[in-house]
This record gives sequence, structure tokens and C-alpha cells, in this order.
Amino acid sequence: MLDDRKLAVLRAIVEDYVSTNEPVGSKALAERHNLKVSPATVRNDMAALEEEGYITQPHTSAGRVPTDKGYRLFVDRLSQVKPLSGAERRAIETFLAGAVDLDDVVTRTVRLLAQLTRQVAVVQYPTLTRSTVRHVELVPLTDRRVMLVLITNTGRVEQRVVELPEVVEETRIAHLRAVLNACLDGCGLSAVPDLVADLPERLPAEDRPAVATILSVLLETLVERHDEKIVFAGAANLAGADFTTGLRAVLEALEEQVVLMRLLGETSGDTPSALTVRIGSENPYLHGTSIVATGYGSGDNQLARLGVLGPTRMDYPVTMGAVRAVARYVSQILAAS
Repeated sequence: MLDDRKLAVLRAIVEDYVSTNEPVGSKALAERHNLKVSPATVRNDMAALEEEGYITQPHTSAGRVPTDKGYRLFVDRLSQVKPLSGAERRAIETFLAGAVDLDDVVTRTVRLLAQLTRQVAVVQYPTLTRSTVRHVELVPLTDRRVMLVLITNTGRVEQRVVELPEVVEETRIAHLRAVLNACLDGCGLSAVPDLVADLPERLPAEDRPAVATILSVLLETLVERHDEKIVFAGAANLAGADFTTGLRAVLEALEEQVVLMRLLGETSGDTPSALTVRIGSENPYLHGTSIVATGYGSGDNQLARLGVLGPTRMDYPVTMGAVRAVARYVSQILAAS
């Protein structure tokens, strides 16, 4: 266990290194921070911190920099989430409130997070499997073609054109629409296949071919892997970052949806809504990076995750505050939509 003085020295090293991107020396620490001890005492404390693996010396003539272990202790014990200012909160609320649909919400969210944190922002689309049906619409396009529109409680809209096996009058389409909504309104999407399994048999014989075709397209829509869809923004913010894995590896990971999903999945833990920080070697798929993420959703139903990815030399209090605040506003928009 480190005593309070050594913890204060570690906090000062992390803050200075994040701010300057230069290894930190004992003399500079003693001058810049009110540690109330001599540079010699600071040197001794730094030697103890280095021996225990919290800081390291990148070059023989240089000062010290935090290790993953040092950042971990800083996040867990030495830092506090920095709340956004009133002006920042109002700007976030106004920007996100202007979204017209779910795609717009996701696009605005990822751009906003990248701007607030100066890191790469990552947002997972709400997974259909955790959503419920709000409405099913059938829009006649021709006498043998309809547009199937599935609207979920998260605001997600899925559209498919259905080619019908025979001519179907608009009055029969309206009847099928009413039957589908009576059957599916408010039910979880994972329960839809069971609920509609015997639906054709409950309808008049003349409607069965059309409804069977419509249901086939509906079920195809549900089994598509929409939970794999993820977007990111702010790759240009990586230009000046220092990654131990190399910038190329990070950029390649951003292009791989599966890797991003795994990175976000590793941060979910037992409490999806909790703010989670994974630092450096704690990320099995991309060492040398840190990820700050949390869940978002409607009410207590966490639908997906969002967060930021960047170098381990990250302003954690600011980043954590921004991720938490944006997730809260997105959740409020989805709950109200």
C-alpha cells in the first residue's frame, strides 16, 4: 500500500505527463505542485513508485512516465470524474435534441463525443434483440408489392420491399396491418417468431399466401446482425497520439467492426450502465490503448454501448465526464422518443 505522499506524487506525475507529454522529473514536480517536501524526498518517492511498477523511466537521462498500473491506480483512487460545465451541457442537449431519427441520433452522438474528448468516439447501434415492436406498417406500392416498415421502441426503423405472390387489394392489406399490430405491438423482437408461427392459419385462406410472404421477410429482418453495427468518428484526433502498439494497428482495428464490438464488449461487465475504463494491457485486443465506455438506452433497458478510444496518456477525468454525460442525454432522447 502506498502512503498519501506517494499517492500525491503519482497523481502529480500523471497530471503533468498527460498535460505536457514529457517525462516528469522530481525538480519539476517539486516546483509545480505543492507537495510540501524537498526534491530529494520526491526523488525517493519516485524511486519507490518505480520499484512497485507505477512509473517507469523511458530513457536513462529522462524523467518518469506512468505505467498502465499507475494509470489504473490514478483512475481508481486518485481522480474524480470532471463534470461538464453548464454551457457544455446545454450545447450537448441542443445538438442531440435536433436529431430527426435514430440514425441521426447515433451520427450526432459519435461526432459530439469525438469533439468533446479529442479522441476516437465509438457508438454501437441499439441491438434489435433487446428492442420491442412499436408499430408495423404495410404501405401498398403496387397491387403486388408492399413496403414493410418495422418501428421499434428505440426509434429504429427497418424497411423492406415485399413482392407478393398474388394481387392483394388495399382493404386486405389494411386488415393484415391491423392483425400484425394486434399480434406484435409491445412484444420483444426475440419473441416475434413464436408469436407469428401460427398466424397464417388464423387468417382466411385467401390471405395466407400474402401474410406468409410478409412474415418471411419480417423474420429475415430480425435475424440480421444489427447488433454488429457500430460507427466511429474522430480518427484524425489520433494524428498526434503516441501508441505503444503503433498507429497502424489502431487504425486497422477501427476498420474492423468485430474488433470494435469486442473492445466495447470487454467494457460491459456486470453492470452495463456503469462507466468502465480499460487501460493498456487490460485491452486484450488492442494493447497500448485505453477505452472509456458505458451503456445507454431507454429507462433501465440498456440497449447498446458508447465510448471513446485513445492512447493511455489520456485525460481520464474529462473523458469519463464527457462519456457519462453524453450517454445520459442519448438515453433521455430514446426514452422520450
